[in-house]
Amino acid sequence: MGEILGKYPQLGSVLMEEYDLRCVGCPMGQMESLVEGAGSHGMNDKQIEEMVKRLNEEVDKLKK
Repeated sequence: MGEILGKYPQLGSVLMEEYDLRCVGCPMGQMESLVEGAGSHGMNDKQIEEMVKRLNEEVDKLKK
């Protein structure tokens, strides 16, 4: 997760506001993958897939 937020810090607000994942300031967030972090917060596979799709949409916007 740290790698994602390091490359795209703007995604931190999406993770916090839309998914209530406070990984931005969490030490574990620097060591866990996005899937691991979301799973440890009770998200199921379908929810994680939807979140990844949403994050990819944001990354696409940033690249334009």
